[in-house]
Amino acid sequence: MSAPEEIPNCIGIIMDGNRRWAKTQGLPSFEGHRRGYQTMKDVVGWADEVGVGTVIVFAFSQENWNRSKEEVIFMLDLIRWVLKDQVKEAMEKNICLRFIGDIDKFPEDIALDMRKNEKESEHNTGLILAIAVSYGGRDEIVRAVNTLIKQGKQEITTVDIEASLDTHGLPDPDMIIRTSGEMRVSGFLPWQAVYSELFFTKTLWPDFSKGEFLDIVKQYTERERRMGR
Repeated sequence: MSAPEEIPNCIGIIMDGNRRWAKTQGLPSFEGHRRGYQTMKDVVGWADEVGVGTVIVFAFSQENWNRSKEEVIFMLDLIRWVLKDQVKEAMEKNICLRFIGDIDKFPEDIALDMRKNEKESEHNTGLILAIAVSYGGRDEIVRAVNTLIKQGKQEITTVDIEASLDTHGLPDPDMIIRTSGEMRVSGFLPWQAVYSELFFTKTLWPDFSKGEFLDIVKQYTERERRMGR
């Protein structure tokens, strides 16, 4: 692996392909989401091993609310379980948790647990794991601007917007990985990702391996990042 200074400080991940993976296995789509959560935990561990400081994962988009009622109910129940498991994992592994997105759209018990998990883990000094839920990039920017308008801002700057985004205090992603063969970012961190290096793989998210992750990180270290210069 490359020298520590070449390792990305922040990685964004679009975890795509859970339902297609389940279909290939002859399983209900719900099982794909369950397996995908385990893959997320594995990837966070691999990122921590190589020295990544922050991981931002796209777990639940605003568009996901439009899926079948049965699948949405399952995903909400899975999120409830994940919140209990993830805070335990965070405390054991010194992970600091953040949740970004329109949190208030969730049932009150889920929203409260997300804030509770953030509070309980805020003093952890290890890797930061930010989970994007009920998230849409355009919506995030609109909410940030509306917050500034309510504060009475007459002229809004990029600094103002950055301070009002869900990701305030987090670094911009140095690289973004999307699995499942789709070659688009689907509204994931449009403000923050203007200089992110993009990596697309055909691997379905539950099959994403440590070897592939390390290979992508290696490819990142070999790219020249001019950042517009």
